[in-house]
Amino acid sequence: MKFLDQAKVYVRSGDGGAGCVSFRREKFIEFGGPDGGDGGRGGDVVAECVSGLNTLIDYRYQQHFKAKTGMHGMGKNRAGGRGADALLKVPVGTQIFEEDEETLIADLTEIGQRIVICKGGNGGFGNAHFTTSVNRAPRRANPGQEGQERTIVLRLKLIADAGLVGLPNAGKSTFLASVTAAKPKIADYPFTTLHPGLGVVRHDGREWVLADIPGLIEGAHEGHGLGDRFLGHVERCRVLLHLIDATGEHAGKDYKTVRAELAAYGSGLDEKREIVALSKIDAVDPEHLKKQRERLKRAIASAGPPLESRGPFLTLSAATSAGVTEALRAVGASIEGSRAEENVAAEPAEWRP
Repeated sequence: MKFLDQAKVYVRSGDGGAGCVSFRREKFIEFGGPDGGDGGRGGDVVAECVSGLNTLIDYRYQQHFKAKTGMHGMGKNRAGGRGADALLKVPVGTQIFEEDEETLIADLTEIGQRIVICKGGNGGFGNAHFTTSVNRAPRRANPGQEGQERTIVLRLKLIADAGLVGLPNAGKSTFLASVTAAKPKIADYPFTTLHPGLGVVRHDGREWVLADIPGLIEGAHEGHGLGDRFLGHVERCRVLLHLIDATGEHAGKDYKTVRAELAAYGSGLDEKREIVALSKIDAVDPEHLKKQRERLKRAIASAGPPLESRGPFLTLSAATSAGVTEALRAVGASIEGSRAEENVAAEPAEWRP
């Protein structure tokens, strides 16, 4: 299945059904009178968060959704039926924006959440509704109200507990494949990962979701490389695992490059909890590894996140599993710490008279 995380969709709710002009004409009914029923309400356009989806690929092939018109009223005081709704099924983590892509309409983060995007038009009144003591035989009925229409933008932001960030070829996909059942594409050239991937980590009795996004390069916020649009998928993460390639030229410069792109993107990514790990340590000699460690430590001290959000500095090799257990432990502990802080913040203050 192809991955698509943004789509523009036109939606329109149904018009209301028209009211009916009708009179009773049965034999032996001396004063029949009006009996036109009301029109039915038009269908709504509803977005629902469902399980089993992890992409918006369905909206590449269908961009127009229209709800059904309400049925018209009928004689014998029969009201028209309600029009069928148009249902947009979206994966967990989908945000719905106005056409300007800035005004947020809804953020669907739990399965079963529903939001009415466009309400259907009300049905018109039949002539029986207009009967008065003066006008006993009204010959008028209302047409149904028109439905609403708008263009919306669907944007998917994957929901994960931890996210992998780093330059291309930093070993992110290899790490994801070694600790989860995910099978991302792995090769020895930059930008092997073209779209985000998810995997479930089960370690030390804990279970959490790990997200891998395409690598960042200098100038990603200006559109260089694959750009920084995939950073939206780690906005919801509690902690970032920042992998630095030990085989690179300068680990400190690599770290600062990614940190600068996180700060340029905004949305608080540069303030998230961060665990830094020097990866691919099996591919370098001890002397070069020592230099890279020193360079990275100096870079973290000078340009790293606030002290309270820093995790331990680690070294690992996903190919040989060296240091992987320590990294999983550190990430799991950071996730638990973040959850504990949220629970404390959510507790109501103690009431005192």
